Amino acid sequence: MTFRFTTAGESHGRGLVAVLEGIPAGLPLAAERVNVELKRRMGGYGRGARMKIEADQIEWLAGVRAGETLGSPIAMLVWNRDWEHWRDVMAPEADAPGTVGGERRRQVTRPRPGHADLAGSLKYDRQDARDILERASARETVARVACGAVCKVFLGQFGVEVGSHVVELGGVTAKYHAPLPTPLNQAADASPVRCLDPDAEKEIVARIDAAKAAGDTLGGIVEVVALGVPVGLGSHVSWDPKLDGRLAQALMSIPAVKGVELGLGFEAARRKGSEVHDEILPGLARATNRAGGTEGGMTTGEPLVARVAMKPISTLMSPLRTVDLKTGGPAQAQSERSDVTAVPAMGVIAEAMLALVLAQALLEKCGGDALSETKRNFEGYLAQVRARTPKDAAS
Repeated sequence: MTFRFTTAGESHGRGLVAVLEGIPAGLPLAAERVNVELKRRMGGYGRGARMKIEADQIEWLAGVRAGETLGSPIAMLVWNRDWEHWRDVMAPEADAPGTVGGERRRQVTRPRPGHADLAGSLKYDRQDARDILERASARETVARVACGAVCKVFLGQFGVEVGSHVVELGGVTAKYHAPLPTPLNQAADASPVRCLDPDAEKEIVARIDAAKAAGDTLGGIVEVVALGVPVGLGSHVSWDPKLDGRLAQALMSIPAVKGVELGLGFEAARRKGSEVHDEILPGLARATNRAGGTEGGMTTGEPLVARVAMKPISTLMSPLRTVDLKTGGPAQAQSERSDVTAVPAMGVIAEAMLALVLAQALLEKCGGDALSETKRNFEGYLAQVRARTPKDAAS
């Protein structure tokens, strides 16, 4: 069975569409399970005015009946409530001949440094950078989170939990101790910046306030974790099925993300091998989890741990220098309504992307057109792994 997802829609268009293919039939699924994740994506201290406008909820278009998946593509729609204020700007119809002014309002001809505006305008030969930024906007991740929410429900059937928390924001590093609280998201979501360190949380909030007053933006780092992942998802045999590579690509595809680490990440390059590799204990468990849950492109059975670094948002209320594409002269970059930081929300998006990769890898391993079949295959695989565990593992 093919597993894939796609999204469609623009930031200020009529709505966003998410299509997820490959989820087996028989998965219990309610809209509320998806809407909870969409609401989490909208949270976090430092978000902009749009979060007060939108109240994202899905409408099922296909793939679900009587509270269960059908095995066919799942299609979901999220309407943009702000559409009425942008109808004339984003209308798909051509302007009528003789339109007063000859141009649509809210054109963007002063590209923002750090955004897709300039490169996209040149690549697609567009005079108005709005043709680029509307799709490049992180608003598109609403549809990703919807697909990821379905995958979270699916993974939950196999005992896999996906969560995240902010470990750094605005230069403030959180202090926390292993093991992480379970469920992780319940603890992280209790913080306005999704941080497990109360002292760091206070300083982060203060820095967000200061950045807002200065018309600036802040970036940060999120740790995303999957617990209960079985050993052996992914593969070593070719470059493209390697799970760590797939995770890196999925997480790097999130707007404004500039770095991804698994386990120790770059720190592993600074240490000796004896301080990096995870020793194997009786019962085939690991003494540590410095690798972050992957070896040789496959999961080890330990928690899957990735850190995702997000740069500051490129729309500044105190704009940087740029060039006006109409005149060719120097200008100040365009300002669109924006956030001071979206790092807490990025964690929710990272959860969705990790869940999508894991769901695909689990289905590649276990297959099944129906959830019941996937579960039988999964249990058979776990029995195979248990049979390889040394008999004296408990001694």
